Amino acid sequence: MSNPSNQTWLSTLSLFTSAGTLVCCALPVLFVTLGAGAALAGLVSTAPWLIALSKYKAWTFGLSGAMILFAGFMRWKARNAPCPIDAKQAVACGRLRKVSGWIYWASVAIWAIGFFFAFIAVEIFY
Repeated sequence: MSNPSNQTWLSTLSLFTSAGTLVCCALPVLFVTLGAGAALAGLVSTAPWLIALSKYKAWTFGLSGAMILFAGFMRWKARNAPCPIDAKQAVACGRLRKVSGWIYWASVAIWAIGFFFAFIAVEIFY
């Protein structure tokens, strides 16, 4: 599991889980804070599964954080893995590693924003 395409796959999966935490927990808090309760009501009526995700936000953040940590561990484990000798494949390998890094760090940032709004901002602002 140390080749660059697996790193990109794991990073993309962690991006989706962190985006899920952002949608479930951070956006509702942001909408209410900005006074957009009607927009939140429309969002919840369109996607009622958000209520279940918000109800179990500790589990949602715990599982998504574990997936992000696992993706980071796999990236760290493969940091010195060799790329193929073929020049085109080596370029593609390097490009995949960069893309994987951007996706991974974007998912970490999204997860951190969601964590802030779901757990810390609630204590600060309310």
